[in-house]
Amino acid sequence: MTLDPEEYIEQAYLFRALSERLPENHTVQDLLLQIKHELLSTTRLPMAIDFLLAELKHAGTMASAMARLKHYFAPFQTYVIREAESESGRFDMRIAVDILRSEAEYRSRGPRPQGLFLFQLECLCRNRLKYDPGLGAMAEDPLFDDAWKEWIYIVRAQMGLVDFAELIFARSEFYWQQRAERGDAPPPDRPILFDSKEGKIAWANRQKDPVFLFLALQRHLGYPPVPRPKKVEQQPNLIPQLQAKIDRLETRLKLLEEDAKGGIDITKFYGPQPPETDGN
Repeated sequence: MTLDPEEYIEQAYLFRALSERLPENHTVQDLLLQIKHELLSTTRLPMAIDFLLAELKHAGTMASAMARLKHYFAPFQTYVIREAESESGRFDMRIAVDILRSEAEYRSRGPRPQGLFLFQLECLCRNRLKYDPGLGAMAEDPLFDDAWKEWIYIVRAQMGLVDFAELIFARSEFYWQQRAERGDAPPPDRPILFDSKEGKIAWANRQKDPVFLFLALQRHLGYPPVPRPKKVEQQPNLIPQLQAKIDRLETRLKLLEEDAKGGIDITKFYGPQPPETDGN
C-alpha cells in the first residue's frame, strides 16, 4: 500500500537530515535518535525509527529492519540501504540517503509510475548498483500494478541484451500509432505503459547513449535528478604540486649554471659553524 503524503514528507526530512549530518562523523544510530525528536508525532515514522534503532543495536544494520517494515518502507528503499551497508563499501551511505530523500519528496507529490520507474532505474545505472536485485525490488513497489510488475521482470531479463529505448517504445502508445499509419493496426496485445510523447522520446534515442534518454525523460516526466557521486576536484591539489616541481627545477638549473661557470660552491650548503675557540 502507498502512504499518505505527510509520511513521505517526514521521510524526506529524515533522509535529508541524515545526508547533511553524516559528514560530521556521527553514527547513524546517534543521528536517528536525534532526528526522531524533530519529526511529527502524528506520523508513523517515529515508531519506525524506534524499530530501526533496536535493529541497529542488535544486528548493526538498518536494511534488515526496513525489510520487516514492508508496510512502511518500499522494497527499493530497503535495497538501497542494504547496498550502502554492504561490506564491499563501494556505495556511500550519504548517496544512499540522498537517493531516498529525492524519492520520498517525489512520492509526496503523487508520482506517475512511469516517473518513479525511470527514477529508480536511473539510480541503479548512475550508481552502478546491481540490476537483478534492484529491478526485483522495484517490481514489488505498491505503486506498480500487475502489468508494470510483469514488464519490470521482462526488463530485468533483457537488460543489456535489448536496447532499453526499444523496450520503452514497444510499450508506448506511439508504437501502435505508427502501426496504424502503416495500415497494420491490430488491437494492442499487451498493456500500454507509456504515452505517445514518451514513446517518441524513446524512438528518437534508439542506439544512443542511455544518458540522453534519461535526460530527456527526466525533463518531460519531471522526476528529480538522480543523486550520484561527485567528481573530486583535482585542481586545488594540483597547483601546489606543480609549484613544488617548478622550484626543484629552478634549483637544479642554478646548480648546472654554477657548475658550467667553474664549479659549485658547496660551502653555502654548510650549516652554522661553531665559533673558533682558543686552544690555550
